Amino acid sequence: MRSIKQVKNIIEANPKSDVAQTFAKLILSLETEQAFPMQSLYALNTSDFELAIEVLKDWRLDRFYIGKAKVFDASFHASNLLTLPEAKK
Repeated sequence: MRSIKQVKNIIEANPKSDVAQTFAKLILSLETEQAFPMQSLYALNTSDFELAIEVLKDWRLDRFYIGKAKVFDASFHASNLLTLPEAKK
């Protein structure tokens, strides 16, 4: 399974989890060309860190345009979950 699709599945499975939020922020950062705090990657376990590195490689190659759009959408929705008033309860 491609790294971008794996990340999309992680985000969609549990969008409020720390791992999903880190991946969502990474994807949003890559798509919008905004800064991303690298220390967030170091907080991931080894397999998730390696997956993040694969995402960076795949993103750079820009081969997965459709997959990027899907994971960007999932990342956008996951990041908004924490800003909604009911999510802060």
